[in-house]
Amino acid sequence: MPASLRVQVVRGWPRRFEAVDLVLPTGATVADAVAASGYGAEGLGGFAIHGGRVVVSTLLRDGDRVELLRPLEVDPKEARRRRAAGGKG
Repeated sequence: MPASLRVQVVRGWPRRFEAVDLVLPTGATVADAVAASGYGAEGLGGFAIHGGRVVVSTLLRDGDRVELLRPLEVDPKEARRRRAAGGKG
């Protein structure tokens, strides 16, 4: 087992993103990666690794991409209702 892991932490907004590549010790968690990234966890809606939701205690593997998820701005069901109502007009 390698003594270190290479991971990437990504945060994004519509039409842009930032990413930082990190080398962390084996046994590092999502929380460790977020702390090392310098991005902070305030105001986040959650975390994912390669698109799958995870919690801060999730152990990382070499090559993981940790995604910092923004909170939903609109409930998906409400967004569908709004689009449907606009199309009927």
